[in-house]
Amino acid sequence: MALKILALGGDGIGPEVLNAGLKLLAAVASSAAIKYELCEDLLHGAAWDKHGTFLHPDTLAKARESDALLVGATGGPAWDRIEVAGGPAEQDGLMKLRHELQTFACVRSSQAWEPLLDYTPFNPDVVRGANVIVMRELCGGAMFSDTRGIETGSDGKRRGFDLNEYAESEIARFARVGFTIARQRKKRVVSVDKSNVFVADKLWREVVTEVSTDFPDIELTHMFADNCAFQLCRQPASFDVILADNLFGDILSDQVGSIAGSLGMLPSASLPGIDANGVSNGTAIYEPVHGSAPDIAGHGVANPIGMILSVAMMFEYSLGRTDISKKISAAVEAALKEGFATRDIGGKATTSAMTDAIIRHYQSP
Repeated sequence: MALKILALGGDGIGPEVLNAGLKLLAAVASSAAIKYELCEDLLHGAAWDKHGTFLHPDTLAKARESDALLVGATGGPAWDRIEVAGGPAEQDGLMKLRHELQTFACVRSSQAWEPLLDYTPFNPDVVRGANVIVMRELCGGAMFSDTRGIETGSDGKRRGFDLNEYAESEIARFARVGFTIARQRKKRVVSVDKSNVFVADKLWREVVTEVSTDFPDIELTHMFADNCAFQLCRQPASFDVILADNLFGDILSDQVGSIAGSLGMLPSASLPGIDANGVSNGTAIYEPVHGSAPDIAGHGVANPIGMILSVAMMFEYSLGRTDISKKISAAVEAALKEGFATRDIGGKATTSAMTDAIIRHYQSP
């Protein structure tokens, strides 16, 4: 059976890095005799400009029929102030896509690359060997709550509010994915919350603890979010898998970009659950963590590595081919050691040159 892939370039540098990912995909599939069917479409700003909606119904239908989605990047100033009827997800094509597909478990990976150690803010001896996954719950919490708004009181003063709300079932399904992934790594989980302040986070801590009893081989530690952020600066190599809600996960997954040297290095996989072997239960979304960077769009200098490593995650989580995923990662490391680097990581390589170097190392014996 051919892997059905929907490619959505999005906005800004999105189409550029997506093209790099598709170029690698073609090379890998050819060498590994993997069949795939590729369909391309529009998302968010690009979709709005053509259809007047951030996610066209036909695109969503294609997504539901796909095994995996590759997304470049979305958003930009041209569409930031557009408001449409409906809840939070209706304002953002990617958010709506995540919600409709229920890709609630976002895996965001960051590692210290030996050739880039001097480009991080860390002492090399502190960051060397760091390899962290931030698990971000992606379909709940304050990001998706309909209880939000700005009201003007009788005194004429405004009041803004967003409800951070989680159901027990949402926390439990997310925690199970996190523990399953940790079981395939160093078997250490740090669950992040502010249960000393927020009631919803008290439930978060309780449910994660309850789920952990089904994973007795996993070491679970609870940390307050602020302390976790501090410890990530102090001893990044001590972390393995971090479980966090939608808000804290958004923040911490950007913070770990400093471990790799740039957000442009970070991939992600958004999953609707996984089986015991770590393979996605359904349609998954793969995308770099970085934004659309409209200031460099069209200049051919965007870092394609986050997208390329997202393709590697697709092979791992949608096909169960960890061998291919590791080989792509090794090719990235080899290209960096050879001296190839885009400008966000201190080099002068173009998007195309960086991509070609990685493919060449992947294909070398």
